[in-house]
Amino acid sequence: MPFKSLLAILTAAVICSSCGGNAPADAGAAADAPAAATVTPVKVTTVDQSSLTDYIELNATSSFLQKNYVKANAIGYIQKVNAQIGHYVNKGEVLFTIKTKESQSIGNSINILDTTFKFSGLNKIKASEHGYITQLSHQVGDYVQDGEQLAIISDRSSFAFIMQLPYELRASVTNNQDVLLSLPDGTKLNGKVNSFMPTVDTLSQTQGIVIKVAGNNTIPENLVARARIVKTARSNTISLPSSAILSNETQTEFWVMKLIDANTAVKTPIKKGIESGDKIEILSPRFSPNDKIIISGNYGLADTAKVKIIK
Repeated sequence: MPFKSLLAILTAAVICSSCGGNAPADAGAAADAPAAATVTPVKVTTVDQSSLTDYIELNATSSFLQKNYVKANAIGYIQKVNAQIGHYVNKGEVLFTIKTKESQSIGNSINILDTTFKFSGLNKIKASEHGYITQLSHQVGDYVQDGEQLAIISDRSSFAFIMQLPYELRASVTNNQDVLLSLPDGTKLNGKVNSFMPTVDTLSQTQGIVIKVAGNNTIPENLVARARIVKTARSNTISLPSSAILSNETQTEFWVMKLIDANTAVKTPIKKGIESGDKIEILSPRFSPNDKIIISGNYGLADTAKVKIIK
């Protein structure tokens, strides 16, 4: 009986030993097995071949470039005023009537002495140009000196928008160039570059650009509009959505992730051109219409990453 018990114990020990020896071998085999590759879901697009336009957008302020000063032509008293601030007047329209100092003192004595001498002592002051009365300095009964300013007329023909252009962009703007003006109320006006101011602002280093608009628009002075000028235009050029373009932290290097087969994406360096809205011109390399470029899921992808295209 003791012999059989001892035999049973030894048999059990051998079995346990064999089981324990197999476990490390299995663990080592599992460690040696290759890890499954990570597959990233992505969305793709192809290049677009169309026209692109890059714009400059700056503020432009409405202004009357020329102001006409209405002045008294004699010493006397203002007897009548036909002008009001904000009213539009035509060239030759009578604005003021002045009774001279002498006629105010003498009255009708001269006419009584000589009925053929028609002396009224009244001088009529007329508008020298079409425009709006923007300043009124005197009223009826005021005593004025010869040459004293009575009113200011803003010449309607001199109306324009003044756009302050940074001088580094001066080469992008030329005479007679088309400009689209957007007013705060949503109105769109077509204008043209008329001239360049001969000075540059000392602090901002901007140059005033005179933009003339077509039509007789009743636009008030000092209204700020948004001026849009074409800076660069490209026709029949290749572009990609901005979401397809990746860059380094300093934005000195740019690239896209292009598929070389159904599920492999490679890093492809590019050279950018102009940007228009959400599209960016690609100067190089020359992509074909069949090339698939990742636009979603591309951030952080390594070169030759495994991907899966989703709709």
